[in-house]
Amino acid sequence: MYATNYHRASSVADAVRLKGAADDGKYVSGGMTLIPTMKQRLAAPTDLIDLRHVPEMKGITVSGDTVRLGAATTHAEVAASADLKAACPALAHLASLIGDPHVRHMGTIGGSIANNDPAADYPSAMVALGATIETDRRKIAADDFFTGLFETALEEGEIIVAVSFTKPEKAAYCKFPNPASRYAMAGVFVAKGGGGVRVGVTGAGSSGVFRHAAMETALSADFSPGALAGVTTDASGMLSDIHGSAEYRANLVNVMAKRAVAAA
Repeated sequence: MYATNYHRASSVADAVRLKGAADDGKYVSGGMTLIPTMKQRLAAPTDLIDLRHVPEMKGITVSGDTVRLGAATTHAEVAASADLKAACPALAHLASLIGDPHVRHMGTIGGSIANNDPAADYPSAMVALGATIETDRRKIAADDFFTGLFETALEEGEIIVAVSFTKPEKAAYCKFPNPASRYAMAGVFVAKGGGGVRVGVTGAGSSGVFRHAAMETALSADFSPGALAGVTTDASGMLSDIHGSAEYRANLVNVMAKRAVAAA
């Protein structure tokens, strides 16, 4: 790794100030992607601004039907939250499936969303839950936030402060994990609420997370695994690599979707 300066931000405003004063500063939360990238010398920021200890970016609150998670909340905290398990157990379950205990105790929901790895779990939940991504500058609908592989609507220097969503009536997440990395080869989050049925798919799409319109239509008419019997997933839009072909992933999406609906 190259030499770098480490800063522990005490507030969002402090983080913005620290980054503005750096030659090439980067925000870091759990560091699950940035630190390995630096170790490989693929990134060499002059300064790291740590967001993990910013109070306004921590914690999980449930107020009526609204659920809000601070961006610096770790996967382990999401998985263990009693309030979240009561409001949206599917999201707590999703967090429990991420990586291993070391990753879950360091990685954060905000960092995962900001990185937008095409095989990450949280993006599918954000899309399916119709979540709002709150930054230090604005609020962004999840449908508009994820723009492509490792790409988001975030502007330079913009910080995710929290994510919020309306508690769903029913929801579940099922994924087929890569046995080595635990990343999703195909993960499907289904949610039914006042706005209808939404289905978010991660790990399989060649452009990253996406909503499965055909499944949403079928489940809106009949929210049961059987409703998906005649629904297909177009393999031409799927990833194909050493871990699985596009056709394999398309089939995984169908299987995971049926399991998710059954679990919900």
